[in-house]
Formats: sequence, structure tokens, C-alpha cells
Amino acid sequence: MDMLTTFALTLTGLVLFYLAVSVKVVRQGYQYTIERFGRFTEVARPGLNFYPAFFYAVGRKINMMEQVVDIPGQEIITKDNAMVSVDGVVFFQVLDAAKAAYEVSELYVAIMQLATTNLRTVMGSMDLDETLSKRDEINARLLSVVDHATNAWGIKITRVELKDIRPPADIVNAMGRQMKAEREKRANILDAEGARAAEILRAEGEKQGQILQAEGRREAAFRDAEAREREAEAEAKATQMVSDAISAGNPQALNYFIAQKYTEAVSQFATSPNAKTILFPVEATQLIGTLGGIGALAKEALGADGTPAPTPPAPPRRGPFGQSQG
Repeated sequence: MDMLTTFALTLTGLVLFYLAVSVKVVRQGYQYTIERFGRFTEVARPGLNFYPAFFYAVGRKINMMEQVVDIPGQEIITKDNAMVSVDGVVFFQVLDAAKAAYEVSELYVAIMQLATTNLRTVMGSMDLDETLSKRDEINARLLSVVDHATNAWGIKITRVELKDIRPPADIVNAMGRQMKAEREKRANILDAEGARAAEILRAEGEKQGQILQAEGRREAAFRDAEAREREAEAEAKATQMVSDAISAGNPQALNYFIAQKYTEAVSQFATSPNAKTILFPVEATQLIGTLGGIGALAKEALGADGTPAPTPPAPPRRGPFGQSQG
């Protein structure tokens, strides 16, 4: 009984050990290749998997998550014979675990060498200015070439990025001087354009000012002409009224007309800058004194009834002895 019990326990232990060895637990993000006597049979998915021990074994443990490979810094000669230092990174993801395990040896080294070689090819066909300004184009070309080359390995290249491009120090200094000269050139152009725009605006302003002044003078001349025309019409109308009044036998209108003209003439003498002293005859001062004098002058000229006054008789001439002569 003791031997049977020992054998049963031993057999049970061996069975439990065999089952434990046959169970394969795959972590999330990984896939295992299963080999049967060294030959690939299938891929074990994440979770609990059972493969009889001694018949099946795990071949490769493949990381299915997106991974990154650094491209080490290297010296590259551009198309215009400039030496630049470049480094970058490659992002990739395994889509087929079997191909990644059995189609290529040393997957990471192969990706790094492939990216490095194509980086030299792409940047060697471009000028220095293009390598510095067309980084996106370089990334796109590298991505296309490397992804196409690694397609047979069951790998998807998701992104290729250049981390840094370092030209030589002398080229950097020359580029700095060139940038400074270009900025000064643009500043001078902007100053010239600003000065030109200011001159144009100033000329436009002067033009508009002259136009407005000419329009103002034209309007003023039109108003002056209209005023003179109305003044002439009023003068003609007043003269006509005075003529009609005189024709009707009213000498007062003539008195008013003569007094008005005389007053205007005197005012013009007074406002003249050259006239400092004005001398009037005695008769003129008497006429200025009152309008009655002007009326009296009119009456003497026309008579009380409007007829010319008779000429007074001439005084008799006397002879040498005091006798009057006819």
C-alpha cells in the first residue's frame, strides 16, 4: 500500500508539473511564436494558452507595441559639398509576429542600418539650403522608402523624424551674415516703400487741397459776380427811379441821389492809404453841411417850378469918368 500510494503521488506530481509546463501565459502587447520540434506552427495570443510540453516550445517573444529606434549622429555630404551632422528617430510597429521573427535577423539593427543608409541617400541629393528648409520633405521621403523596404518583415514604419541638423561653424556664421544682410535689405525696402507712400499721400493731399481751393475761388467768384450783378441791377433800378422822379417834377429824389454819390466819393477818399489830407472848396463844405444845400443847388439849377432859373443881368459897365455905359 505504501508503494502504491507513493507511486500515485509521484504520478500526480508529474502530471501537475507537465500541465504547468504546458500552460503558456502571454502578456498584453506581446505575441509568442510556437514551434513544434523547432518548426513554426502558430502564434500565441495574449492570455492563457496550452501547448503540450516537450512537443511545443516558445520560439520568439515579439513586442507588438509601437517602438522607437534611434538613428545615431553621422556626417553627411550634401549635393553642394557641405558637411552636416544629422541624427533622428524611427517609429515602427510589428504587424506580423511570424515575419518579424523569422524573416529578418536582428530586427532593431536592420531597421537602424536601413534608415541610416537611406538618410544619406536622400540628403546627399539635396543642397544645404534644401536640407535645412525642407525637413518635412526629407521625413516623408525616408518614411516612404524605409516603410516599403520593411514591408516584407511584417513591420509598419509609422514615422521618421530628424532630430537635429548641424552645419559646420563657418557655414553657420556665413548664414548669419546672409540673414542679417537680407533683413537689412528688407528693412531698406520697407523704408523706401513707406517714404513713397507718404509722398504719394502728401501729393494727394496737396492735390485735393488745391482742388478745394480752386472750387472755393470759383464759388467766391460766382458769388461776387452775382452780387455785382444784383448791385448793378439795384443801381440801375435806383437811377431809373430817380430819373422817373425828376421827370415827374420831384427834385428831392435828385437831392438824395447826389448826396449819396457824394458821400460815397468822400468815404473812398477817407479810406485811401495814400490820402492823408483832403481839401475841399468852400462851396463843397457848404454842400456837405446839409442836404438842404444840395436841394438849394438843385433849385437854383432847375428853378422852383422845375424850369431853369433865369440868368441874372450883367452889371452895367462904367466909363473912365464913372459914367455908366450901355
